[in-house]
Amino acid sequence: MPDRLDAVLAHLDATHDAQMDRLFELLRVPSISTDPTHDDDVHAAAELCGSMLRNSGLQAEVHTTTGHPMVVAHSDGPDEAPHVLYYGHYDVQPPDPLNLWDVAPFEPTIVDTNGPARIVARGAADDKGQLMMFVEAMRAWNEAGGGIPIRVTVLLEGEEESGSPSLDPFLKAHAEALRCDVCIISDTGMWDPETPAITTMLRGLVYLDVTLHGPSHDLHSGMFGGAVVNPLNELAAILGGLHDSDGRVTVDGFYDGISEPSAAKLQEWQDLGFDERGFLAEAGLDCSTGECGRTVLERIWSRPTLDINGITGGYGGAGGKTVIAAQASAKFSCRLVPGQDPHAIDAALRSHLEHCTPEGCHWTIESHATNPAIQVADESRWLEAAQMGLERIWNRRAVLVGCGGSIPVVGSFQEILGADSLLIGFGLDDDRVHSPNEKFNVDCFKGGARSHAAVIQALSEVACT
Repeated sequence: MPDRLDAVLAHLDATHDAQMDRLFELLRVPSISTDPTHDDDVHAAAELCGSMLRNSGLQAEVHTTTGHPMVVAHSDGPDEAPHVLYYGHYDVQPPDPLNLWDVAPFEPTIVDTNGPARIVARGAADDKGQLMMFVEAMRAWNEAGGGIPIRVTVLLEGEEESGSPSLDPFLKAHAEALRCDVCIISDTGMWDPETPAITTMLRGLVYLDVTLHGPSHDLHSGMFGGAVVNPLNELAAILGGLHDSDGRVTVDGFYDGISEPSAAKLQEWQDLGFDERGFLAEAGLDCSTGECGRTVLERIWSRPTLDINGITGGYGGAGGKTVIAAQASAKFSCRLVPGQDPHAIDAALRSHLEHCTPEGCHWTIESHATNPAIQVADESRWLEAAQMGLERIWNRRAVLVGCGGSIPVVGSFQEILGADSLLIGFGLDDDRVHSPNEKFNVDCFKGGARSHAAVIQALSEVACT
């Protein structure tokens, strides 16, 4: 088997340019799942993924759903081998604001100035570049390794960036076909450019879209100012009161059920040597804010948050317009940690807003996500095998880390398929995911494809134990 892996790795190295061509073809498709005007593009991306999987030696089918398509592919492998489900998403976030991009977001470009070579495009790191790594690893096993030595199912969805409304119904309807020993998700990051990581903690998510309604129509601020409620003023005050002076959320019950990390876990995190200054510098900042008495890693891995993601209302065009807006809106999200009930948090937020309703106003509130935090076992035969495969490529053991983001499918795989996930990603903190100039380092793509190839071999050997 080692000789076969050597051949697979050599093949990946030799075919890198062709891999880039295929990735760039997928990146050029503006598969923005949140925007209905791009529905045809999302469908085109699904069909392209299906074609690429078939050309990689798998049997693939594009499934119609009530939303965007699901792509499912299979490779039989040896009967006694483990069955591994690979997950990724081919949809992307909107590229706005377009004027902040240095290149066209859907014209992938290799940029090699001021640092390592990187692919700049929407979806480069999240998640087209990452899913193409395991697709290319499977292609290399089929073309140079005599076939993939494990049983494989690939599931690619097109709604991850828009709440995955079709995912759970699809998993339930196809549970038998998707049943597996373990899932692999490549939508997370490395510890640093030389150190692989396996993520074992993910924060959950509650996302609300709220509008505070006041007057029946926009009013002249000279004729009515000071005499009527101003929804923008009131909403700003309410939002400003969601945190106290210590950075804690003021919503009743927000911290119920949370368990503190053990002293051993906190020491383990401290021993990682996290570069707080460098982390902040990537955001153009030189100081950290948030919940008092907590390190940056604690804040982003084990503490919940509430962040305002957008505020709209009134006049925002050029010049002035003296108006009291009839309504004001905000979007805000809460990242949750294990122990918090997302539905209880959603209800508590609604109760808090209703309690703060100014006289003469009323709310409309819409929920876009209520997903729990996830914690997966940091000791298992699958994780040990993955660490062995990663060490083969990077010459160092993968570190076990948390992640401040949310990947709801991990919980769905646990609940519906009864399978835990290995979160093995190759992004970096400076990839600008969801922001203009999103990028993915070329070396991360290369290392990721090689890593998936090595992990496939390591997992194939689990059956022999």
